[in-house]
Amino acid sequence: MAKAPLKGIFTPNLIPYTADGGINEHELRRYAEWLIERGVHGLYPNGSTGEFTRFTPEERRRIVAILADQVRGRVPILAGAAEANVKETIAACEYYHSLGIRAVAIVAPFYYKLSPASVYAYFAEIGRNTPIDVTLYNIPMFASPIDVPTIQRLSEEFEKIVAIKDSSGDIPNMIRMIQAVKPNRPDFAFLTGWDAALMPMLLAGADGGTNASSGVVPELTRKLYDLTTTYQIDAARAVQYDLIKLFDTMIYSAEFPEGFRAAVGLRGFKMGTGRQPLSDKQKTDITTLSRELQCMLSNHGFTDQPVGGCPIGDSSAPNPADVSAIVQQVVSELSRRGLM
Repeated sequence: MAKAPLKGIFTPNLIPYTADGGINEHELRRYAEWLIERGVHGLYPNGSTGEFTRFTPEERRRIVAILADQVRGRVPILAGAAEANVKETIAACEYYHSLGIRAVAIVAPFYYKLSPASVYAYFAEIGRNTPIDVTLYNIPMFASPIDVPTIQRLSEEFEKIVAIKDSSGDIPNMIRMIQAVKPNRPDFAFLTGWDAALMPMLLAGADGGTNASSGVVPELTRKLYDLTTTYQIDAARAVQYDLIKLFDTMIYSAEFPEGFRAAVGLRGFKMGTGRQPLSDKQKTDITTLSRELQCMLSNHGFTDQPVGGCPIGDSSAPNPADVSAIVQQVVSELSRRGLM
């Protein structure tokens, strides 16, 4: 029986640490339960937000095993399966398949910048040998890019390659991918990993997202998805404005993903100290960031205000005209193509 396509918001969940730097299994289970209760469509462990490169292969497998046991099929899990080479990546695919995971996400080879031909060969080897559905993961800032011709060819040649997660934030490129792939693979799913463009990406035809903000404010991200997919444009735009402001604060005010870790801590979770050492100045910056995030979250009723209250007014809010222009361009293009 054919499996349902990947669709909705898959949360790239963070990993709480114990005092000695290990995986805090109790808190991870509690965090996963909290995300599910607040409406995320699925979980996405071992992604960039989950700091997959800072764990050993054995720890990555343990993280997914913990979540599979906790979730027990209530929501699908899209597990990051990228390892150091293709042989180990396929072994990870086999292990996650044994756990009943819905699909895996695999980033293109990183560190070495490879040609499109090499990127194709890498994923073709996986496509021929994987027992589990595969999502391509395009993140050009960290790994060899997966260009549109390569995506089209892989989608047509390997039925186990069922989706792509694109974290470039490039809306025209998302449209090009959809145009190239959908005619021959209508079941192929398109997910965006860039929170600041979630609404425009959905309007352009994306099926959902793997958005780091959903690990902090799952209620807000799910609301944006629901409003956009039911074409409640004005209401969706207002939520996207708020999400951009929160996302920008978390991603640009500290080393990634420390801003997101600080925000999840404000939601009531013991995240522990990350494995990447921080300078004294960075620790001070995180303290300042935590206060700013607490004020932003309190404005939506997610937390209490910090001691001393919050400043009135904020000049850092996104320009509504800029975001509105992007949305209107996408809507106009969809209308021109007869898709709305």
